[in-house]
Amino acid sequence: MTNIPETGRTPRVQIRLIVLQILVLSLLLTLGGRLWYLQIRNGDEYAKEASGNHVQQVVTPAVRGSILDARGVPIADNETRLVVSASRTDLMKMEDDGKGVLTKLADVLGMAPKEVEEKVRLCDAKTPQPCWNGSPYQPIPITDEATPKQALQIRERGEDFPGITAEPTAVRRYAGPGNSNTAQVLGYLSPVTDAEIEKAKDTESPYLRSDQVGRSGLERTYDQQLRGKAGVTRYEVDNLGRVIGRAKSDKAEPGANVVTSIDARVQSVAEYELNEAMKAARHEFDKNTNENYKADSGAVVVMEAKTGRVVAMASNPSYDPNAWVGGISGKDYAKLTGKNSNYPLLNRAIQGQAAPGSIFKVVPTTAAVNAGYPFNGNYDCSSSYSIGSQVFKNFESKGYGPISLGRALEVSCDTVFYRLAHEEWKKDGGLKGHKDTQDWFYKTAKQFGLGKETGIDLPNEVTGRIPDRQWKQRFWKANKDAWCKAGKKDGDYVQRLSYENCLEGNLMRAGDAVNYSIGQGDTLVTPIQMASIYAAISNGGTLHAPEVGKAIVSADGKQVQEIEPKVNGKLPMTAKTRDEIDGALAGVATRGTAAWRFGGWPQDKIPMHAKTGTAEVYGKQTTSWFATYTKDYSIVMTISQGGTGSGASGPAVRKIYDAIYGLDSSGKQDLKKALLPEPQKALPKIESDGSIDSPKIKPYEPNKEEPPAQQELAAGLPTSTFTRRD
Repeated sequence: MTNIPETGRTPRVQIRLIVLQILVLSLLLTLGGRLWYLQIRNGDEYAKEASGNHVQQVVTPAVRGSILDARGVPIADNETRLVVSASRTDLMKMEDDGKGVLTKLADVLGMAPKEVEEKVRLCDAKTPQPCWNGSPYQPIPITDEATPKQALQIRERGEDFPGITAEPTAVRRYAGPGNSNTAQVLGYLSPVTDAEIEKAKDTESPYLRSDQVGRSGLERTYDQQLRGKAGVTRYEVDNLGRVIGRAKSDKAEPGANVVTSIDARVQSVAEYELNEAMKAARHEFDKNTNENYKADSGAVVVMEAKTGRVVAMASNPSYDPNAWVGGISGKDYAKLTGKNSNYPLLNRAIQGQAAPGSIFKVVPTTAAVNAGYPFNGNYDCSSSYSIGSQVFKNFESKGYGPISLGRALEVSCDTVFYRLAHEEWKKDGGLKGHKDTQDWFYKTAKQFGLGKETGIDLPNEVTGRIPDRQWKQRFWKANKDAWCKAGKKDGDYVQRLSYENCLEGNLMRAGDAVNYSIGQGDTLVTPIQMASIYAAISNGGTLHAPEVGKAIVSADGKQVQEIEPKVNGKLPMTAKTRDEIDGALAGVATRGTAAWRFGGWPQDKIPMHAKTGTAEVYGKQTTSWFATYTKDYSIVMTISQGGTGSGASGPAVRKIYDAIYGLDSSGKQDLKKALLPEPQKALPKIESDGSIDSPKIKPYEPNKEEPPAQQELAAGLPTSTFTRRD
């Protein structure tokens, strides 16, 4: 046996030991460094995260604030209902995605299984309503109308209904006091989306997954104030999820109340009379189309003349805003949005655009005076006015001879305004215009606030349209290609018009100018714009931004933030011109086109001013307009395809005034019956416990008697100086 010298192995062993020592030391240093990094440098951060992993949050939704009318009557508040909800997260863990549970739930609730399944599916670009557009991680309400018996069945048979809850919950209620509806003004709620949560996470008022968000109307405008702040209770739990203590609690803070300038009584009257006027119009025969008027939609605005506050705003067709509470059904959604719905979700008072007809004439009257034409000069009111081979007729082809601008307003003489507009068109350079055109008629309309939003505190207001030379150019550029493609020189009317527009659609024709002067052609306005203008004439010339919100009041009534009326500007007229137009509009109500609707009116006590309008719309029946004001209020009503201004809208506007001032058909006033003889100034008092001593409202009872002039017409008697036209 050969002995290997010990000294021969020592170097290798030593090297291995050194390498091993270095490796162990490196590992120890790495581990030590990592421990230092975790425990010392980032210790607080990781300790906080570790603590968070053992804290669970329970959210208590805040009670949404009420929306009140000017006297404190709730028009939107909350009530406790039994709400049945489903956890989509729990359902998705089941083999059949919860279909069996939902089928059993449908049987208990008396609903179709398909209807229940649609409630819990998530909304996306391809999924039609109904669907859930909120977070998939929060309970999805199936119904808010469960009976106590149904709720008891669900709770006692918990093993049959995993992921299903039945709890008493405060839900939104649209009370409809006095049979008022106020749907488009109030708006509605729907669940917050993940995108909205992400967008608002760094703001002062972030959303919680349980929140409901205002989608339209006042609910949207004042959503942040109404929503309040949800309560959050944080529980310490162990690794098994067992509660071992309460970490912290933040109490829920109820939302503030929004006091509006709406008077629920006047709102009820306005809605009723608008609807009755539309029904009456459908019984009137339109000789131009050889059928009855369709009267398919309408709107009315009642506004405080001195402040621009909205007292009532009605849009027809309307809907029940309670349909959205607890999630809208597919059937109801189709009724509100389908092709045959006539779109009741639209607030036609601020979103309905139409040619204004003769109620627009206060604008060209002012423009003419500003351009140098005397208000009391002589202007020929002939039965027609010709430009080349084109003849523009006066309403009913009636002429009055030489008259003043004031008288032209009273009898609504179109040809006076045709001549003035044509003269100004020629001065401005005709078809192509000069570089230094005055454009008095168009410039004045913009100074009246037309062609832009009024700034009302409701979402999605539209601007209307003033078709000046700049608009013509923009419109031509946007539509030229389509016109050129569809146009034919020798085709039908539409094809010939397209051909002409293709070549010269950007030119301001004489016909465009004269049609514009009487509120026709491409001119579009909204009822809220015209109500603001007539209110401004009443108050001396101040244009206000209309307001529905009047004050924000905390839930305990201790903090009050009043919403002051905002001024948009002044009407572009002198005090003298304002007084002259004011006198002419009073003449419209006493001896002009609206006089037959104001027979017996107490003009000496409550001076009435009015202007009628009947706008022609290509392919449709005429649009009825009626614009009025007193020293207190302006009221404007419009009915699409409703006929003449005084014929269709006139009676309804008169009855709204009668209810406001407490007048009978003969004009005798009873202040005890007057709803609002002068605007409401004081705010309602909200007690520290949140209660409000609001007055009771009786449903509106219309006066069936007709004013004297209308009685004469009904009997076939002559109406002396009353003119039934426009």
